[in-house]
Amino acid sequence: MPAEFAFEWQGMSKKPIRIGLLTVSDRASRGDYEDLGGPAMRDWLDRALSSPWEAVACVVPDEQPQIEASLRELCDQQGCCLVLTTGGTGPAVRDITPEATEAVCEKMLPGFGELMRQESLKFVPTAILSRQTAGVRGQSLIINLPGKPSAIADCLNAVFPAVPYCIDLIEGPYLETDEAFCKAFRPKHAKPPQD
Repeated sequence: MPAEFAFEWQGMSKKPIRIGLLTVSDRASRGDYEDLGGPAMRDWLDRALSSPWEAVACVVPDEQPQIEASLRELCDQQGCCLVLTTGGTGPAVRDITPEATEAVCEKMLPGFGELMRQESLKFVPTAILSRQTAGVRGQSLIINLPGKPSAIADCLNAVFPAVPYCIDLIEGPYLETDEAFCKAFRPKHAKPPQD
């Protein structure tokens, strides 16, 4: 559950894990309509994570320099181990979230996009138009999600079992999930860090 304060675990103060939620939308950034994607990502994470966490949320227009700057800020300054984006992944002229993601990442993880498209194709044939991707910047994993709230949940259900171990591999914090909602996969040799 998200929190705005530090937790006490075994007598040691430990800050909650930070997760970035970036909505990419011209209209939402202008206030023309309510951002539904950001709250949908937050609600899904509330249900999935058992680790204490807090959201760092922002809304930006479909402008590549602003998207790149926000991703760098969330990863480098805000210390988010995971950054989820919503919006800007289609073929329209102003859909440039994947390009911004690739520009700031050191390593791309195309399997995330492949699996999200495969899952989305169960619901709509236009899923083949999606260009979602994922990549690593330092100790942060960035995942592009679609803009529609129900599609956000479908895609996170598909890929999130691999997310905690990916964050382990890039030396981020140890994320734990509520196994009744989302069971994370870790190899048998992967062990939680010792306090």
